Order: sequence, then C-alpha cells, then structure tokens
Amino acid sequence: MSARLAGHSDSDLRGGGFSYARACCVRLTLLDIQKKLGGAPILRGIDLEVASGELVVLVGPSGCGKSTLLRTIAGLETPDGGTITMGDRDVTRAAPRERDIGMVFQSYALYPHLTVRDNLAFGLTLRGTDAKTIDARIAEVAEMLGLEKLLGRHPRDLSGGQRQRVAMGRAIARRPSLFLFDEPLSNLDAALRAEVRVEIKRLHARLGATMIYVTHDQVEAMTLADRLVVLRAGVVEQIGAPLEVYERPVSRFVAGFLGSPAMNFLEVDVADGRARAEGVDVVASGANGAAVLGVRPQDLVLTSETSGLAMRVEVVEAMGFEAYVHGHVGKSPFVARLSPDELSSAKVGADIRVAPKHVHLFDRETGRSL
Repeated sequence: MSARLAGHSDSDLRGGGFSYARACCVRLTLLDIQKKLGGAPILRGIDLEVASGELVVLVGPSGCGKSTLLRTIAGLETPDGGTITMGDRDVTRAAPRERDIGMVFQSYALYPHLTVRDNLAFGLTLRGTDAKTIDARIAEVAEMLGLEKLLGRHPRDLSGGQRQRVAMGRAIARRPSLFLFDEPLSNLDAALRAEVRVEIKRLHARLGATMIYVTHDQVEAMTLADRLVVLRAGVVEQIGAPLEVYERPVSRFVAGFLGSPAMNFLEVDVADGRARAEGVDVVASGANGAAVLGVRPQDLVLTSETSGLAMRVEVVEAMGFEAYVHGHVGKSPFVARLSPDELSSAKVGADIRVAPKHVHLFDRETGRSL
C-alpha cells in the first residue's frame, strides 16, 4: 500500500485537525488462519472480526499463539491457510510495508544512534514525506505524549516509560490504519506499567484507531479491551467484552485463566438439581453427574462454624484494603479474599469456614460451562 491512504489526497493528510476516526481506521477480518512452526500447529483455524476503531486484546498462556497471530497480521509470518482482509483488501500475502500497520514491540526497537526526534521521523522519512509535514507530525505526537522536552535526547538517556512512549509516537506519526501492540509494557516496572497503560487507553480514545493488543497481564486485558479474545493452544476459546468473559466464562480454562488470584475449583456430584460436596449444597439445574464447582476468591464470605467450606489458614497476604487467605478445602488449594475487619478470625493455623455467594459449574470431562 502506498503512503497515501485510499480516498485521501496529500493535502488531506498534511492538513490540521486530522481525524483517525474519519480517515485511518480499518476493519480487520481473519478467516480460518492456520500456521505451523517447525511442523507443529500453532494457529488452528482462527476466525476474528475487528471493527473499525475497536481495541481488541489477545490473551492466553505462553505458547497459545497470540504473538504468532499478531506477527501473521503484521505480515512478519505467512499463514499456511486462511485469509486476512483489511477493509475490502486481501492482504494475506502482502508484504508488511504494504499493510499500513504501525507496530509497537516490548523491546521498544528504537535506533540508539538517533535522537527522539529522528526516531519519531524515521518512518515518515523512509516514505519520502516532506520536511514540513514531518515537523508538523512530530510536534503533534510530542504534545500528545509529553515528549516535547525530550526530542533532542537519545534512547539511552530515557527511562523505560519514556522509551515506550517514543515507540508509540513513532507508530502514531505514520498515521497507520491499524496499530499492533506486542506486550509493550512487559519490560516496565509495576508503576510504569500502570502509567503507560492509562496513556494507551487515552490514546485510543483520542485517536479512535483500530488496535490489537497482545498481553499476558490480566489487568491490562481487563482495563484496555473493548473485547477480549482468549486463546488456548492455537484456537479461540472465547470472545466478548471483558466483564462478560470474566463473569460468564464458557469453560473451566477461561474461568481459571482470568482473575487474580485464580478461581477456586472443587469436584462435586450433581443430582436432583443440587451440586453437593462437603460443605457445599447449591442449585445446579440442567446438570447431572460428576462436575467441577468454581468460586472466585472475592465471592467467598466468612460464615458460622456449622456451615460453609472448612478451610485451614496457611498463608495470609494483607494488603491494607483487602487480604488474601490461602489454605486448602479438602485436598484442593483454596483462596478467599477477606476484608481487613475479617482478619482477626483468619490467623495462620486457624480453622475457618467460608461460604460462596456465587458459583460456576463445569463438566468434569469436557471442562465446558454447565
């Protein structure tokens, strides 16, 4: 694809008040994407539609295929099967430079010998953009990301958060149709991750650009995404709004993957519309036989000595506004989130009882939600 976007003249691109929502968003369609690496299947038929202006987050455990899928969208990997469409254009076999994509990596990928200004200008210079337009774009991006006072510095003189903002700015300056983020915050400490995560959310709101974001961090996934795509072993396990996926997981895998601490699981027997195990007796309509009950730590409350799940406290993590109490229920590891007021009865070595306010049920064989 040429530097000029379809339907827009050079004067349109150089003028002020440029709107991503009006000119630079693109719809992305993946149909039956398959990819093998070293003969091993990595992507096993991925179908995904990303709307124009949407921010979609790909999540899943290491090795599930999320980074391979992102590289395939970028053109850095060629799929063994399936099609990739941007707007109405099939780009399955197109070279990366022909896809009008801006990519931000976890390693920043800045040129160490170039100043911040020259790093921001690099892609525009390669495309033969005139000096006046380059200056205008750099000024716009620097103001947007708070880089005005850093333009004369080199990457070695910047903090990790500043380097990542430069990497984002370089992509923004090109005004691509699609942004791809490959775990861009994984090299930052916790405080910087929070800061840059908020910056990315602001950028998406301001630009209205189409973005696909890969992460293993659940806070990033839940807070950034318009929609989550949960991958498992090269297939899509579930797609939906973050809270929808969190509250209504389609499988034990999704339920256990999303949430920190992870969901607790207990094996139960379902009969006569009830799921029962030691200390558990809950309604389970529409199910029968062996099942797995899931309950999130925040859905447990302290209860009386004669009801609920018996749990011996082994570890207490007190964090001021809340505490995580770790132990076992039977042979299953268990975690309960308690308030500071409840900790007086949950000392290490104590026997407590916790009752679930809300539970999930999964088929013990297939793992699917019941």
